Amino acid sequence: MKIDNLLLGTAYYAEYMPYERIEEDMKMMKCAYINVIRIAESTWSTWEPQDNVYDFSVLHQVIQAASKYDIQVIIGTPTYAVPAWLVKKHPDILAETHNGISRYGHRQNMDITNPHYLFYAERIIRSLMEQVKDYENVIGFQLDNETKSYDTCSVTAQTQFIDYLKNKYPNIDHLNKEFGLTYWSNQINSWRDFPDIRGTINASLGAEYEKFQRKLVTDFLSWQAEIVSEYKRPEQFITQNFDYDWRDYSFGLQPEVNQFEAAKALTIPGFDIYHPSRHELTGKEIAFGGSIGRGVARYNGGNNYLILETQAQGNLSWLPYEGQLRLQAYSHLANGANSVMYWHWHSIHNSLETYWKGILSHDLDENPTYHELCQFGQEWSAIGSSLKNLNKVCDVAIMIDNNALSGMKWFPIHEQLKYNDILRWLYDAFYNINVECDIIHSSEKELNKYKLIVVPALYSASETTLLHLDGYVKNGGHLLSTFKTGFSDPSLKVYDDRQPHLLTECFGMSYQQFTLPHQVSLESSKLPKDTYPLYWMELLCPDTAEIWASYHHPHYQKYAAITHNYYGKGTATYLGCYFDGNSLEKLLLHLLQEISISPAENQYPIIIKKGFNERNEEIIYYLNYSDQPAPFLYQGNKGTILLKNKRLCNEDIEPGTTYTLEPWNLIILKTSSSL
Repeated sequence: MKIDNLLLGTAYYAEYMPYERIEEDMKMMKCAYINVIRIAESTWSTWEPQDNVYDFSVLHQVIQAASKYDIQVIIGTPTYAVPAWLVKKHPDILAETHNGISRYGHRQNMDITNPHYLFYAERIIRSLMEQVKDYENVIGFQLDNETKSYDTCSVTAQTQFIDYLKNKYPNIDHLNKEFGLTYWSNQINSWRDFPDIRGTINASLGAEYEKFQRKLVTDFLSWQAEIVSEYKRPEQFITQNFDYDWRDYSFGLQPEVNQFEAAKALTIPGFDIYHPSRHELTGKEIAFGGSIGRGVARYNGGNNYLILETQAQGNLSWLPYEGQLRLQAYSHLANGANSVMYWHWHSIHNSLETYWKGILSHDLDENPTYHELCQFGQEWSAIGSSLKNLNKVCDVAIMIDNNALSGMKWFPIHEQLKYNDILRWLYDAFYNINVECDIIHSSEKELNKYKLIVVPALYSASETTLLHLDGYVKNGGHLLSTFKTGFSDPSLKVYDDRQPHLLTECFGMSYQQFTLPHQVSLESSKLPKDTYPLYWMELLCPDTAEIWASYHHPHYQKYAAITHNYYGKGTATYLGCYFDGNSLEKLLLHLLQEISISPAENQYPIIIKKGFNERNEEIIYYLNYSDQPAPFLYQGNKGTILLKNKRLCNEDIEPGTTYTLEPWNLIILKTSSSL
């Protein structure tokens, strides 16, 4: 879905305010060039204070006031936080999980398969849609909020799981064989005997239940989308605010949702990206989240995505330095977002998120964060038409898979080396050397549009996927893969041949054994001298492959640690161990030279982002993620400077010119290059 104008917005909760000030807030938003607000998703108990008793008065006041100031509205379905009266009436709505029954108070504590919950959720959605369907300034709808299954293990959910398995494995003997259920007498000889999933020690069965839970999310969002679609106008969109693996900020692939599949219910996917700030601001989380956003959008026939939530002042350690809020906003656009929306407008005066601060502080007055928002809001009104609907073209793609993540959860290497750690290890290294990456699903068929495919720890892989990778290299592609790739099938049954399964010829090596490193270093001319394997090492036996690194150890010196193989018309490189990010960057620079991919002249903290706008003009962002001035030599095509540090610009740019990025600032160019 393409948009007419960039969306700059915020979540807005008039119902949380200590006093009525809707008109004043709309005036302030208008002055900041905010053109959209996101409302309604968090307060079911406000809209329905008692069973079948409704009060949408505040909702109407907000939408009408927004219309007066030409501010558009996204309506969220208020189904992720259930009212007290509903739980009192139907206590079975609370999710029964691996850890017991949830208690009332927190959000997202309900069973999304529960018939009572679904009945009342549908009723509030329909009641809400009846109220808002005729407003012209309502441009779209957000389904629920950061939806998960909330680890529901209720009788309803487990009954549905059995039906899911029956459909997938009509013959129960096939299920027993695929999952290896003869182990410890776990064999199930009748569907009537199916045990409570919460007790399983079988990784295949446990991971399959996690896959089923992800499907519950897909089905739930599809169900909501069908209801909303009965009311929405053709020009209105449907979205959802997907999030990420959480490590005190947005970190990796979300384990609990197959976002690629769940987004099929949407017009355009939305995402919530939160990240460190101040001295820890790097832009990596924005870029990584954006790569997933583009990947999910493209998987479903789109190209761009929405940022529905990101921080303004944020939590206690995130208050941005001067210039950082603006730099972050442009960074989202540079990665392909068509919106930046903040959580939230005002800092809340009560309850759990009191100190997760919004644009306004608790005094509800103008402040430096608001003033900076006004600055780049005005800039967007001037140059936004050149920045929207950006089409990014990358030479490198990183392949991801939820099933591989589950596999490594059930069979962990180390608490410091989970699937997402390996994924971010690779992504961050490419980021630091200014090689932009797409993120693609393991089922992606069109691999040949990329020069390099990167496969982090594809532990659980179908033979179809592995053969597809093999064919990609044969036909001239370049493959970089890590340890733990191709180890098991999609049911987590370990393949019974030399590893990596079906790819030994492609990589020109194989291995049978692996261990934990102890007093081992890596010997390689392509790595810094003091490079050490960490957490995991596979003992690679080269056949046709070149040895790019070996283990320096009296008992492991005959084995390779990193190999590089010429195969067909392409190459395949395999990392048999994990090591520090700086050494990985050095290795990647060598690999890129080997396969004729040219990284940018500059490296982090100068970050370069490129794409093509709707007029087929190349847009180039130079972003300075540091407290120091950063000069760079421009060596591209002729063009125009749209934004130069703190001011709008319309200067010609010539190759060979040196420019200086001010601290936490940026330059945006429009060049004559075309796609």
